[in-house]
Amino acid sequence: MTTFFDASAVLALHIDTRERAVARESLANGTCVSALSLTEALAMIARLTDEPILQADIEDALRLQWDRYAVVPVDQRCLDRAASLLREQPVRLADALQLAAADRLPRPVRYVTFDPIQIPVALGLGYDVVST
Repeated sequence: MTTFFDASAVLALHIDTRERAVARESLANGTCVSALSLTEALAMIARLTDEPILQADIEDALRLQWDRYAVVPVDQRCLDRAASLLREQPVRLADALQLAAADRLPRPVRYVTFDPIQIPVALGLGYDVVST
């Protein structure tokens, strides 16, 4: 089974929440991510803490872990699939890009997300969703 982490799962590995255990348990060799996930996760750090040292620690952890992922590019094929999802599903652009990236992977796909908007769409696409 191919494992895919969206940005919420990528970030969850590095913050002390109940989602962290689920993300750690789901992490596998060759876990795949969208190229967008690092940017999304880095942007979310400021919402978690106002403390610059903690922000820097989380960013360092994200960047260190990033090299261990298999990164799915956000290329024209991914953008076209995301556009299709945006027309068909009630998702935001970033969600559609995450789902489109996972759609390029060999099935079955274990889709790890803590974003409630993505869960029903991911289930509809036939992914095995892991969440809290």
